[in-house]
Amino acid sequence: MTTSNATGNATSNAAELYGRISNDGELTQSLFRQALQDPSGALSRIVALGEQAGLPVSPEEVKAHLAGLDDGATKQWLIKARGGL
Repeated sequence: MTTSNATGNATSNAAELYGRISNDGELTQSLFRQALQDPSGALSRIVALGEQAGLPVSPEEVKAHLAGLDDGATKQWLIKARGGL
């Protein structure tokens, strides 16, 4: 049960972090530009932002959350940044 709860918390952390980043247009654009140049660096930055916000996530959790979204803009970001993710 603890593993399931930890997985649930990580999933909700990734969703909450995504929401916060999405609501900050400047940060979203900055991450997008970084992902085009340095996809793994953008992923590391997202993980660091989660730590700073008290929403710890792993790179795998971020990737899983992004892959599960049905959002055209996010899918475009993933297509362009796929190399490092």
